[in-house]
Amino acid sequence: MSAHLDPRLLRAFLAVAEDLHFTRAATRLYVAQQALSRDVRRLERELGADLFVRTTRQVTLTPDGERLLPYARRALEAQDELLAAFGRADAERPLLVDVNSPGLVAERVLALARELAPDCELMTRFESGLTGAAAELLAGRLDASFGRFAGLDPAVRARLEQQPVRYEPMAVLLPEDHHLAALDVVPLDALAGERVYAGAGNPRTLEWTDLARQLFEGHGIEVAPPAPLAVGAEEFRRIMAKTRNPVLAVVGFPAMPAATLRPLVDPVPLSPVSLVWRKGLVHRGVEALRTAAARLAADEGWLKRPSEGWIPATDALIMMSRG
Repeated sequence: MSAHLDPRLLRAFLAVAEDLHFTRAATRLYVAQQALSRDVRRLERELGADLFVRTTRQVTLTPDGERLLPYARRALEAQDELLAAFGRADAERPLLVDVNSPGLVAERVLALARELAPDCELMTRFESGLTGAAAELLAGRLDASFGRFAGLDPAVRARLEQQPVRYEPMAVLLPEDHHLAALDVVPLDALAGERVYAGAGNPRTLEWTDLARQLFEGHGIEVAPPAPLAVGAEEFRRIMAKTRNPVLAVVGFPAMPAATLRPLVDPVPLSPVSLVWRKGLVHRGVEALRTAAARLAADEGWLKRPSEGWIPATDALIMMSRG
């Protein structure tokens, strides 16, 4: 047996033991039923014991499950008391959620999470880059964020948890009089000889600039040199209009005046988006975010990777993990 048991596994067990129904327990915990079943199976493996008898009609506790029940309750009560003593009781403080920038996919996940957990206060933050947000997560000044998890330093990733959310097709934002703006879609090789802005010089978006460099390699495309760091949508629009460089973006990027957004093809580059939170964080809002992300991904096919899609190998491995 493992020397450490994740409290989340005990919470999954306790919810099923109390409801004797996986679907109702999953709803109560704001998690997908598949994720709840996976946690229960993992706990059974770690304890080396079957905890439930499952049939098509009912769920019952085994003798080992009955034996575990009082221990699980005491362990979770002790953890809740500890968190409350340090002001960390999950429902008693807002959850600070970074959506990167207005209008992107993270805002949809947050909106659904608020519907799933209306008694939790989920507060929006705009950190504009997972590299910058990760530092805030580890410092405890932020609770959850979204972005390219593979672009973080491995030592940072080891202190965080992630759940894949979407393979987001990438696009290019062009000045409306650019010669490629007349196309419905822009083949990647058509950008040969261009300098494309991808956040170079911004220490908060290193994961995005790295993705761009890997995408552009071998296609004759340069990453545009650093531009003055723009804070806010209006400043970003002003600086981009001044430099007139194409901007690497995603298909859901908000519209900008005097600019045209065009999907990239041949191949279709994908921006891998994960929900990211601090390891060990206990908050019902995180579970609501995870459930919302899983539901939207399933309903809209966000995690179905296009056959013609491009993604770095490291990202592909991480995105195959379902958290």
